[in-house]
Amino acid sequence: MRVRRVLQKSATLITNSGALAIGTIATAGLGFVYWWLAARTFPPEVIGNAAALLSVMGLIGLLGEAGLGTLLIGEIVRHPGKERGLVAAAVSVGVMLTVGLGLLFIFGGANLVSSSGPIDGWFEGLAFVLGCGLTSLSVLGDQAFVGALLSSGRMIRQVLFSTFKLMLIAAAAAVGYASTGAILLTWVAAILASWIGVDLLTRGRARRLVGVPDFQLLHKHRRRAFGHYAQDVASQAPTFIMPYLVLVLLSPTTNAAFMALWMLVSIASLIPAAGATVLFPVVRASSEQSGHDFLLSLTASLLFSLVCAVFIFAYSQQILAIFNPAYPEIAGSSLRFLGFSLVGSTLKFHASTLARLRDRMLKASPWFALGGLLELGCAVAGAKLGGLEGLVLGWTLAVSIEGACVGLVWTIATKSGSRAGPFHKGGGPSPLQI
Repeated sequence: MRVRRVLQKSATLITNSGALAIGTIATAGLGFVYWWLAARTFPPEVIGNAAALLSVMGLIGLLGEAGLGTLLIGEIVRHPGKERGLVAAAVSVGVMLTVGLGLLFIFGGANLVSSSGPIDGWFEGLAFVLGCGLTSLSVLGDQAFVGALLSSGRMIRQVLFSTFKLMLIAAAAAVGYASTGAILLTWVAAILASWIGVDLLTRGRARRLVGVPDFQLLHKHRRRAFGHYAQDVASQAPTFIMPYLVLVLLSPTTNAAFMALWMLVSIASLIPAAGATVLFPVVRASSEQSGHDFLLSLTASLLFSLVCAVFIFAYSQQILAIFNPAYPEIAGSSLRFLGFSLVGSTLKFHASTLARLRDRMLKASPWFALGGLLELGCAVAGAKLGGLEGLVLGWTLAVSIEGACVGLVWTIATKSGSRAGPFHKGGGPSPLQI
C-alpha cells in the first residue's frame, strides 16, 4: 500500500518517465540488432568512420539546437495557447543553424583526419547535412512532446525510427551496399519515416504541435535559451566528441570495437537521462512534491546504472563477440570499466535538472565545462599512455570524479538547507546553487 501511495503521488512523473523508458528500451533492443547486423556485414573501417560521423552529426545537432529544446521542455506548460507558435519558431531557428553548421563541417573540417577525410564524395556529404538538419528537427520535436507532457508521442517516434532504421540496414546488407553512405542514408530515411509514422498513428498530434512561428515569444526567452544552451553544450558535448576522438587518436578499426560498447552505455544512460528530463516539466507544472519526485528519480536511476555497470564489467568481451568475432581481439578487456561511467553521468543529469529549475544555467555552465574538459583531457592522456584501455580508464575516472563532487555538494547543501527543501527559492542554502 505504501508503494501504491508513492506511485499515485507521482503519477505524472511516472507516466511520462515510463513512456520515455519504454521508448528507450525499444530503441536499445532494436539499436543493438542494428549495430550487430552492421558489424556482421560491414567492414570495421566503415563502421568506425560511420560511427564517428554520426557522433559529429549529434554534436552539430546539439550546437545548432541552441538550447531551444530544453527551453521548450520548461516553457510549454507556462504558455497555454501559445505552444504551437513557440515550437514552430524554435524548430525553424534550430534546423537553420544546424544545416549551416553541417555545411561548415563539410567544407571546413572534413579533412582534419586524413587527406580524404571520413566523408568520401558528394553523396555522403549530402546525407550528412540532411542528417544534421533532421537530427535537430527530431531533438526539438521530441522535447516538445516531453514539455507538453505527451511523452508517448516521443516513445512512438523512437520506436518507429529504430524499426525503420533496422529495416533499411538489412536491405542495404542484402544488396551488398556496405559503405559509410549507406549507414548515413538509413538514419536520414528512418528519421523522415518516423515523423510521418508518428503523425499518422497519433492522428495528427505531431502536426498539432506546430503552428505559425511566434518569433517574438521565442525572442523574449533568448536569455533563458542561452543559459540552457551553455549548460547543454558544456555537459553533453564530450559524449558526442568521444567516438570521433577515438577515430583520430587510434584508428577506425579500434573505433568500431569501441562503438559497440559505447553504444550500449549511451543507450543505458538514456534511462536516467529520461527520468531527469521529465522532472523538469513535472516540477514546473507542480512543485509541491518536487523533493519527493527528485529523490524517487535519482534513486531508481542510480540502481539501474549500477546494475548496468556490473553487467558490462562481467560480460564486455562476450558482448563484443556478439557484434563481431574480431572485436574482442581488437579491444581485448580494455572496455570493461566503461559502464561505471553511468553512475557519474546519472548524478550529472540530475544536477543539470536542478540548475535548470532554479534558472542557474549560466552559473552552473562553467562547472560543467570544467568537467567536460577534465573528461576529454583524461581520455586523451589515457590514450597517449595506454591506448584504448587508457582512454576508457581516463574517461571513466573523470566522470566518476564529477559524480562524486556533485554527490558531495548535494549532500552538504541538503543537510544545511533541509528545512528549506530542495526546490525552495528563498532563504537558506540550496542544492540548486551548485
